[in-house]
Amino acid sequence: MSEKWAKACSESRVTKTSVVLPPDANTHGTLFGGKMMANVDEVASISAMRHARTSVVTAFIDSVEFLCPVRVGQAVTLESFVCWTGTTSLEVYVKVVAEDLMSGEKQLCLTSLLVFVALDHNGTPVTVPEIIAETDFEQALNEGGEARSRRRRKRKALMPEGDVGHLSSH
Repeated sequence: MSEKWAKACSESRVTKTSVVLPPDANTHGTLFGGKMMANVDEVASISAMRHARTSVVTAFIDSVEFLCPVRVGQAVTLESFVCWTGTTSLEVYVKVVAEDLMSGEKQLCLTSLLVFVALDHNGTPVTVPEIIAETDFEQALNEGGEARSRRRRKRKALMPEGDVGHLSSH
């Protein structure tokens, strides 16, 4: 691909910080996992759109690792960037850090990889720019992207398609 079709990971970086309030929490006083995932999907989709400069749809949540709970009253900061691209797909890395606003103590509480497909105005997949990985971490993520993509395709090929009765028959 030509250099104009390559963008640095940093060009797609998104940062969002908010405070965890009681309506966002479960009976343990910690952030609902589903609420966290909605925030992860939101920042990741913005990163994907910044990179592709077109609309995107979430195609796959490759991994989610909940590392620690986020408590009511803590700030939560999500950071995302595109770390690998296929022809029409974009893989986005997201990390979430919880901060105790009184002590300033910060803790990594989630990491995730999501895959999006870039679409034109008709909903047809379109080609996306390649990635320029600048930091060691970005390079490590980018170098593993093709292997993760192969693993996803292999897993998808093993899944039964169209058989809506499959799960209920067991």
